[in-house]
Amino acid sequence: MKLTGTEARARLAAHDHGVLCTVHAERGVDAVPVVYAADEDGFVGVPVDRVKPKASSHLQRQRNLEADPRAALVIEHWDREDWTQLWWVRAELRWQGGGLEPAGRADALAARLEALFPQYRNRSQPFSSILLLRVVAVTGWSAR
Repeated sequence: MKLTGTEARARLAAHDHGVLCTVHAERGVDAVPVVYAADEDGFVGVPVDRVKPKASSHLQRQRNLEADPRAALVIEHWDREDWTQLWWVRAELRWQGGGLEPAGRADALAARLEALFPQYRNRSQPFSSILLLRVVAVTGWSAR
């Protein structure tokens, strides 16, 4: 059953991880698991953190967004035993790079991420940056 836009946005806001899909110029879809925080104004913040090891803080997902600002975030719930519990939500996103949004929005989403994940708390500057994405459309499906 198709979710209403309101229900799909509510599930997006209530969850904290999913698969971010960006567009790679040569490979096409570039999908990676991410944590995120969403706000009431329709923005999603995806951290580039300093907690997990990385070769660089300028990740491929950011380079992809710099070349093409389109992205999608897919979240889902799976239950092997009870398929009446299955659902998914896909948010179509646009990267807000280049200072299109006030810094306060990224800061507020960073604070939400710190509240959601203990791994980010009590660390001096746990994020290299916050990828700020605006939700332009959202759709979803539920078995119920």
